Amino acid sequence: MNGTIEDDVLAEFEPHRRELCAYAYRMLGSSFEAEDAVQEAFTRAWKSHGSFEGRSSLRSWLYKITTNVCLDMIKGPQRRARPMDLAPASDAGSPLPAPEPDYLWVEPIPDSMAFGADPAAAAEAKDTLRLAFVAAVQHLPAKQRAVMLMREVLRFSAAETAEMLQLSPASVNSALQRAKATMEKVHEAPESAYDVDDETLRKLVDGYVSAFEAYDMDALTALCTKDVALSMPPIPLWVQGRASVAEFMLTTGSECRDSKLVPVSANGLPAFGHYKPSGEPGLWLPWSITVLELEGGQIAGLNYFLDTPKLFPLFGLPAEYRE
Repeated sequence: MNGTIEDDVLAEFEPHRRELCAYAYRMLGSSFEAEDAVQEAFTRAWKSHGSFEGRSSLRSWLYKITTNVCLDMIKGPQRRARPMDLAPASDAGSPLPAPEPDYLWVEPIPDSMAFGADPAAAAEAKDTLRLAFVAAVQHLPAKQRAVMLMREVLRFSAAETAEMLQLSPASVNSALQRAKATMEKVHEAPESAYDVDDETLRKLVDGYVSAFEAYDMDALTALCTKDVALSMPPIPLWVQGRASVAEFMLTTGSECRDSKLVPVSANGLPAFGHYKPSGEPGLWLPWSITVLELEGGQIAGLNYFLDTPKLFPLFGLPAEYRE
C-alpha cells in the first residue's frame, strides 16, 4: 500500500476508523478482534476502491465491508460472555478455578479506540458499549447482531441495512423483531440511570481509589450497590453482594493489598490499570484492567480483566509501576 494514490485512498477511510472499531467490537466482543476486523476491512476496501461507484456513501460502503469481515470472523455457536452469564455466583470463600481460554470472554475496549472527538456522538454511543450490552448482543445470531446494531444503534434505515446485508427490507424488519425479543430476555435494564453528573462521578472514582489503595473494604463497599458483582476474566468465578465482595477481597484477593491504580477509560466507564506489589520495595506489577460499572450513582460492577500482557499495551500502560 505504498504510493500517493494508495495513501490518499486510505486517508479517506481513516476518519471512520473509530466508529467502525466500535461497531466491530459490539459484533465480536473483543477489542483485539475489532481492531483486526477494521484493518482487514480497510485492506479489502482499498483493493476494491476502483469499483466503488458512489451509489451509497463511503461510510455505508465501509460498514458493509466491515460487516462482511465480522460475519466471516464469527464462527459457529461460540459466543463471548461474562462470568455471570455462564454460572450462578460463587461463595466468596470458594477456591479460584483455573482460567478459561481468552476467546470465551467479552473484553474491555479503550475509549480511544471507540470514541471520536464529538462529545455528543460519544454520549449517544456510550450505553451500547457498556460491558453488559456487548455481552447481551453476543446472544444473537450473527446477522441479527448486525441488523440490530445497524438499525437501533447506528440508525441506518431498513433499506440501507437491507442493501448492506443483501437482505430484503422485510427480512431486516423480521430479524430486528427477533433480536429485540432476545435482548429483552438477556439484557436487564437498570433500575436507575447509568449516568451520573460529573461531580458525583469524580467523587465516586476518587472514593474508589482511596478505599482500594487503603484496602478499606468498609469504605469500598459503601460505594457499591447492594448486589454489586465482582468478576475476574479469564477466571470464571464471580461473587455478588457487598459482604461477599468484602470477604473475597480480604481472603482470596488479599494479595491486592497495597496496590496502585492508574486511571484509564474503557467502554465509556471509569477504569484503571491496577498494579499489585511485586515483593520488591518500590515496584508494582500489572494485575488487571479494572472497569467500574455504575448505576444510580453507585458502583454496580467491579470487573478485573487479568490478561495484562495483552491489555496493558492496548491501554498504553507501562509494564511496571515504580516509586
